[in-house]
Amino acid sequence: MAQEGKGRVLLSKLYSFACFRCTAGEEHARIGQKGYSRVVYCNDPDNPEAIRLKYRGNYVSTTKYTLANFIPKSLFEQFRRVANIYFLVVAFVSFSPLAPYSAPSVLLPLIIVIGATMAKEGVEDWRRRKQDIEANNREVQVYDRNHSFRESKWKNLRVGDLVKVQKNEYFPADMLLLSSSYEDGVCYVDTMNLDGETNLKLKHALEVTAPLKDEESFKKFRAEIKCEDPNEHLYSFVGTLYLDGNQYSLCLQRILLRDSKLKNTDYIYGVVIFTGHDTKVMQNATDPPSKRTKIERRMDKIIYVLFSTLITISFTGSLFFGIQTKRDISGQKYRRWYLRPDDATVFFDPRRAALAAFFHFLTGLMLYGYLIPISLYVSIEIVKVLQSIFINQDQEMYYEETDKPAHARTSNLNEELGQVAAILSDKTGTLTCNSMEFVKCSIAGTAYGLGMTEVEIALAKRRGKLPLVIDGSSCDVPTPSDDAIGAGKTIKGFNFRDERIMNGRWVHEPHSDVIQKFFRVLALCHTVIPNKDSKSKEVSYESESPDEAAFVTAAKELGFDFVRRTQTSIEIHEFDCTTHKRVARVYELLHVLEFNSSRKRMSVIVRNPENQLLLLSKGADSVMFERLSEHGREFEAHTKEQISCYSEAGLRTLVIAYRELGEDEYEKWEKEFLEAKNFVGADRDAMMQAAAENIERNLVLLGATAVEDKLQKGVPECINKLAGARIKIWILTGDKMETAINIGYACSLLREKMKKIIITLDLPEIVALEKQGDKQAIAKASLESVREQIKEGKHHIRKEIAVEFGLIIDGKSLTFALDKSVKKSFLKLAMNCASVICCRSSPKQKALVTRLVKVEADKTTLAIGDGANDVGMLQEADIGVGISGVEGMQAVMASDFAIAQFRFLERLLLVHGHWCYRRIAMMICYFFYKNITFGFTLFWFEAYASFSGQPAYNDWYMSCYNVFFTSLPVIALGIFDQDVSARLCLECPLLYQEGVHNVLFKWVRILGWMFNGVLSSIIIFFFTTRSLASQAFRKDGKVADYSVLGVTMYSCVVWAVNCQMALSINYFTWIQHLFIWGSIIFWYIFLVVYGFLPSTISTTAHKVLVEACAPSILYWLVTLVVVISATLPYFSCRAFQTRFLPMIHDYIQRLHLDGSEHEVNRELLKLVGSKLDRLLTRSRQRKS
Repeated sequence: MAQEGKGRVLLSKLYSFACFRCTAGEEHARIGQKGYSRVVYCNDPDNPEAIRLKYRGNYVSTTKYTLANFIPKSLFEQFRRVANIYFLVVAFVSFSPLAPYSAPSVLLPLIIVIGATMAKEGVEDWRRRKQDIEANNREVQVYDRNHSFRESKWKNLRVGDLVKVQKNEYFPADMLLLSSSYEDGVCYVDTMNLDGETNLKLKHALEVTAPLKDEESFKKFRAEIKCEDPNEHLYSFVGTLYLDGNQYSLCLQRILLRDSKLKNTDYIYGVVIFTGHDTKVMQNATDPPSKRTKIERRMDKIIYVLFSTLITISFTGSLFFGIQTKRDISGQKYRRWYLRPDDATVFFDPRRAALAAFFHFLTGLMLYGYLIPISLYVSIEIVKVLQSIFINQDQEMYYEETDKPAHARTSNLNEELGQVAAILSDKTGTLTCNSMEFVKCSIAGTAYGLGMTEVEIALAKRRGKLPLVIDGSSCDVPTPSDDAIGAGKTIKGFNFRDERIMNGRWVHEPHSDVIQKFFRVLALCHTVIPNKDSKSKEVSYESESPDEAAFVTAAKELGFDFVRRTQTSIEIHEFDCTTHKRVARVYELLHVLEFNSSRKRMSVIVRNPENQLLLLSKGADSVMFERLSEHGREFEAHTKEQISCYSEAGLRTLVIAYRELGEDEYEKWEKEFLEAKNFVGADRDAMMQAAAENIERNLVLLGATAVEDKLQKGVPECINKLAGARIKIWILTGDKMETAINIGYACSLLREKMKKIIITLDLPEIVALEKQGDKQAIAKASLESVREQIKEGKHHIRKEIAVEFGLIIDGKSLTFALDKSVKKSFLKLAMNCASVICCRSSPKQKALVTRLVKVEADKTTLAIGDGANDVGMLQEADIGVGISGVEGMQAVMASDFAIAQFRFLERLLLVHGHWCYRRIAMMICYFFYKNITFGFTLFWFEAYASFSGQPAYNDWYMSCYNVFFTSLPVIALGIFDQDVSARLCLECPLLYQEGVHNVLFKWVRILGWMFNGVLSSIIIFFFTTRSLASQAFRKDGKVADYSVLGVTMYSCVVWAVNCQMALSINYFTWIQHLFIWGSIIFWYIFLVVYGFLPSTISTTAHKVLVEACAPSILYWLVTLVVVISATLPYFSCRAFQTRFLPMIHDYIQRLHLDGSEHEVNRELLKLVGSKLDRLLTRSRQRKS
């Protein structure tokens, strides 16, 4: 798009504070020493000295594996799991005579399981590699030996290369800014990806390199940079440029960091200093913390329990085996003569019974190894990956406006989403849109702007009034009519409606002269650059912050149109009171005293067409009111009251003021200011600040602006729903307390009947100590005050147990509340409150609070944020959720899950979280049940066969049990099962408490499933052996032999565990039917196919089904009776529990089946809510 408007503006002349000179400090004296040894040969990367230094290339890799280390490193990862090590040892031992089965039957399942897991790891790492490939193959223009710029890939950049970056492109490496499209080498940089800040940063090239503008000028350009070594410090840089025999100090103001973006500037030229993993952003890239779910940690304990069981039954078997073996020879008598104890191997030698028992113990460890589910880990990983795909593809969490779906960046924490007890959230950009809109203003003591903010509506409801508009000295005036508000087209940054001053009607207002000055200040006092499209002639504004763009847009819409700026002038088209037409007015721009965090204000000095010198200023009320002159305070009282109302409404405010300057006063000040500006030394900044203070005084108040950062759509409803799920919600914000409280009400974090506990250090006694300046006394008094306020808050909660409380604490108090001696008491108070708001919180405090809740309260925490300042909090929490909003991708890249809007958190937790938790918990319990059922049938057979070490089943029956005949149904359970529908999950948020209280994975429930497995094994073994023993099985009258008993018992196990699965499932799909009944059918197919193999291969399975079992009615009858008997205990227990001790999901299922769901939901809320409230009240009383 062709644009004009930037012209030959020398921004370095406009800015007084941002474009300061880099002065040589103590650190510059260390150049060349350790830590400051880097040498860069500018525009000469082929210099022999540069080649000798062997700096890293610009290729970046974020993958976990490489082609060379994938197999060894991935194998190491797999064998960090105790169960896998066990199976590996068993596989090696299976080649010895100790093994009760053949080696291939053990190795094959292990290879399949390990291979599947490694394949999954490889696929996930390949996705990361694809992202790296995309980044490394981006193109940038590089100056080559032919003295021209050519396209080159990022990965090919070298230290010393000269590059050209165009507008809206990312910087490919850390570079020294040489020059830009602006004559003085200034450029704007977007650093959202680095620090999360939305305001643009101003970078300034050295004056000596700023004239380098084209290919010809770079022909002879050669220089050296000596600077600090690669480090992670984003906010500092120390270096020196050596050019033409002169030295120039370098600081961060001259450096462009990788992954930041060029904005508002057509192009820049720079020299590469740091490449690839040496860049500051990559030096800051830390491996995300290893997060494990509570279920995973408990699963490890269950594995240890099963190992203990394995050792116990192996020891028991070996003990009885040793006793029996020792008794085989008594004197000269042989008890079991048919075993030839006189000619036995060491494994059965009665003379060495203890050694034989030890070897039998080792055999038992291998034989009963089926108690440990070999396919559990890989099955869980498969299920979690597929669950993540369902999350990613959920249309209800797709945000069409930005084309961003939900994204599970890790699949390891799915079930943890269903156990969140506390949510810790950022506000700006997370609960709000992070886009500023001009909505109200106060001019000459009169409030203008009839729009209603969400916070105002909530505020009015709390006061029992209709939403009211602020006017005069009161916050209460009649609601405007629709005609007054009007309907116009949507304008970005402008949501102001008031017929009194729109469309030129401001000329009829009592203080029209003040209104005119007010909007002139908005149109003139800024650093915005207008861009005029040469085709459409439309003007767009490029600003450092969204606030400034909103002010300029508001001035334009109300008749003061900023159209052009040059180095020395600003042109606006404004509404003329006499002709009622827009006229062009050009103001001479003399100085810009720009905004920074310490000044909290901005001013410009201009000369108007009438030759008057004017200082126009805007800033925070805390610094502006003290700078008003005596005669400039006419509207102060009303303005302060209206600012207070605006703050209550959650709006950001700035005070607008001006003053006229005399020629002599201005000339005297300018001389002082220029001396300070040109001073070379450490005191330069302080001198400039002092000079600015001298001119920014005796101001005349005009009014105040109010801009809104609107709440995202659906935030109040989402928080209401999460509160209904009894999840604690904490907001960690940088806002002041009044604003935070009102936003808390607007988003339903604070509710009508909720009582507030406020902890603050804005107390008279603390303020008095602060004036004295005794830091130790202040700290001691503050700590004691916070301790007392916490104690008082806990007392209130004990007195009113049935009441909900909301805790609000400011930043200063939070510092002391996190002290070692107080933090447990503070946490106890906070966890007994339904909502917590921490005001004026720093990024470090956010992370500390998150750690406190996670570690000390032992609760599952979820942190949600959108900026780089939230990264610490996201990584500290059990689950980090990044909002893919407007503050870059830093939070998303550090998160476990990414969503586009806060409201999607409701579905992520209440639906996907609940389902994933339930599925994984049920899946693990069922896994242990089926393996215990199978493993203990082996043990009972061992006892039946005098602990001989003979397995009950054929080798390949045992190997295929976990891999083929029982694995798919349990995977289907983990992917598809639903106790209730998504709609009912959202309508009945109390259901979520099942996960918070870990109802489905308590030790009682786990041990219950284990007991069920033991009981099923007893029923299967004893019913089968008693049914087949001592009676004819075949037509020829032969009884059932070892092979028939094994097939019958194995068939009963396969049928029983799969039918038990069918009883456990709540939501059947055709896939579950296919997997459950298909697994049973596959067992018979396998038996037929395997049985037809030569007897040397199939051994005991040779044609056993076709010739022996299938023709026998007894086989089918025994299978039917045993399977019904084995599943009856679970069926009976579940029926009793559902009827007499129902869980929350049982209530919902029953009432859903009864119909009339709206009435049912109300009944459910009463029933379950009262039950849960009693539990929570008792818990709170115990804690208190």
